[in-house]
Amino acid sequence: MMRLHKPPEYKDYHHIAGCDHAGTGAIAGPIVGAAVILPNGFYNETLYNTKKLATALPIHLYNLIQQHAVSWSIAMVDHEEINKYGIPNASQLAIHNALNQLKILPSLLLVAGRSFDGYKAIPHQCIPQGDKIYAAITAANILAKIYRDRYMEKLDKDFPAYGWKKNKGYATPAHKQVIKQFGRTLYHRKSFDWKEN
Repeated sequence: MMRLHKPPEYKDYHHIAGCDHAGTGAIAGPIVGAAVILPNGFYNETLYNTKKLATALPIHLYNLIQQHAVSWSIAMVDHEEINKYGIPNASQLAIHNALNQLKILPSLLLVAGRSFDGYKAIPHQCIPQGDKIYAAITAANILAKIYRDRYMEKLDKDFPAYGWKKNKGYATPAHKQVIKQFGRTLYHRKSFDWKEN
């Protein structure tokens, strides 16, 4: 299965930005949003091929996307903002912040997921599992995930007991066991239902 670049129904839109975020399901660390506008005619076999990307490490694509994109941006919403606004709103904020940083204003937004509040007056379409369908969303997904993974690996140096280098802040059994033993850090989210875990 091949991901799409610009389907016929979007042919009139010149700059299409794929948008995605990473970290919404974690119990520690930030939510990271990303937006990517790929150039017309751009093609990379791994990025566009679902099967190849499923079996390949996308780390090498992180730099390739940044080098070849018409415009790209990454934005982070930290644990304090997540605690203040809640995960759904923080996820929207991460994408909005990423869009604010684009050097080119998109003419259309393709957003991974089922809901999006909109951005300025730019038309948008929400696409469940969009990273498996559109290359620009896949590119945004890769940027957001790898940026967040690297951030959690840096935090791991200050909090090695929590295993963030491996679990990236997600609620693995080992991670939850360490929390029971040592308690929460300032990077753990208050929105997580701690009483049941």
